Amino acid sequence: MKARTLLFWGVAAGSLVLAACGEREQTANPRRSDTVAWQGAENPYAAPGWKAGDRTSWEEQIRTRAQAQNEYHRVH
Repeated sequence: MKARTLLFWGVAAGSLVLAACGEREQTANPRRSDTVAWQGAENPYAAPGWKAGDRTSWEEQIRTRAQAQNEYHRVH
């Protein structure tokens, strides 16, 4: 009985070790991290008042969105 238990745990540990080696490389990330945040593309879903490539309008848009989510600001 002890040999069976030992064999079971040995097989379980071996399968876990081999499963960790089977992970594939994840390279399908379409997001580019080498561009700055305010360089977004022109599209119909952009917030009104925001101009792509304009850092100050992007910062103002982020500030406005943050204030809309601020409960203290919304109540008063």
